[in-house]
Amino acid sequence: MATMRLMLDPAKRSPEVQQFEDGLRRRVVGQDRAIRQLSRVYQVFRAGISAPGRPLANLLLLGPTGSGKTRLVEAAAEVLFGDARAVLKVDCAEFQHSHEISKLVGSPPGYLGHRETHPLITQEAIDQYQTETTQLSLVLFDEVEKASDALWQLLLGILDKATLTLGDNRRVDFSRSMLFLTSNLGSQEMASLVEGTLGFVGAGKFDDAELDHKIYKTASEAARRKFSPEFMNRIDRVIVFRSLQRLHLEAILDIELERIQERIMKSTAGKQFVFQLTSSARDFLLLEGIDPKYGARHLKRALERHLVFPISNLVATDQIHLGDLITVDIEPGTTRPTFFKEESGALVIPAAQFNPAKALTAASSAGGPGSFLTYHPSAE
Repeated sequence: MATMRLMLDPAKRSPEVQQFEDGLRRRVVGQDRAIRQLSRVYQVFRAGISAPGRPLANLLLLGPTGSGKTRLVEAAAEVLFGDARAVLKVDCAEFQHSHEISKLVGSPPGYLGHRETHPLITQEAIDQYQTETTQLSLVLFDEVEKASDALWQLLLGILDKATLTLGDNRRVDFSRSMLFLTSNLGSQEMASLVEGTLGFVGAGKFDDAELDHKIYKTASEAARRKFSPEFMNRIDRVIVFRSLQRLHLEAILDIELERIQERIMKSTAGKQFVFQLTSSARDFLLLEGIDPKYGARHLKRALERHLVFPISNLVATDQIHLGDLITVDIEPGTTRPTFFKEESGALVIPAAQFNPAKALTAASSAGGPGSFLTYHPSAE
């Protein structure tokens, strides 16, 4: 009797993993490869077939500064737990000397300050954000190349056996943790590849595909020069973040503007309002936000300086009221934005009936110069 064979599709994603990947794409711009690789790791976790006796994944994130390495981890925390801070973060730059390791694991009994030194890494700290449906933790070792030798020894044990022994001999289990290690190694070489534009691609000497390949090779070689073979052998995936183009920067600007609007809706009690940017204002902020040294981080600083701080002054001096519609423009030849209250398109809404989402919808339909900011509720 002939047996029937049913072809299976290993590329198919579960709804949970697809939702996870979609959430990352809404928050992280221009790093599709990195998002796909993290989604594959999450799929293995959801399937329950992660390797026993090891962390769920050991991921080394490489790439130019400001390209989104730390942001990817925070975005994963937002999608999984609803809070970008739901990550146990270890800034390795704070542990460049061996004696500072006691801040991580605590002092052993008999040493001065044993009872006063509370370790940063504990089982409670790792597990605090886990839920009944998501039994995993996110642990980030930022700028790992700056770690001291003592921290390196701890890392090797964590990456290999998923355990850490504290100063008082308590054991910390990392078997339900995803470990992220970030590094800016190779940034100088990457900068030369894009003709001095670190993190953002200008008119370079390579096409996009060739540039991506060269950046991947440059970052990987820099990591192998810095890290020992025993360390690299414990890494499950090396994820290289690509250089960002202007279209990516424009998308990042939209995301950051959206976040500022959310801050306005949540923090200015009784004075919630909606703002819009003209195309000239958007171009100005993009120009101010491009910085070869700091990458996309400089965009946030530009927004704080040219948008958030002036708006805070307008709110504090009662120039903006509940339901107002504010237009942000830039006059030709000037170096600072101008702010206008739209008299004809103002959103006159009684305080008791004010609804942020409805107000933004009304603003979008009111017309006016430039493009309106689109507000998406955080429960996405």
